[in-house]
Amino acid sequence: GDISLLTQLCERTRADAFGACVANAQSLGANALLAVRYDATEIMRGVSEVLCYGTAVRVVAVRRGGEEEELA
Repeated sequence: GDISLLTQLCERTRADAFGACVANAQSLGANALLAVRYDATEIMRGVSEVLCYGTAVRVVAVRRGGEEEELA
């Protein structure tokens, strides 16, 4: 079965971890994340941590002629 309260808590935790990852990448000047991963570890009985990590990069489009165009 599905315990909806726990499912909602897990989804919220995952979303919060992803939001923190995105905010950190943006603070570094990145506009994209590559190879995003999640990791969950029980740090003590009944307490888990959820991590989200990836490689923060700045992506630009290069037009013919060598001009760079910033992407969002």
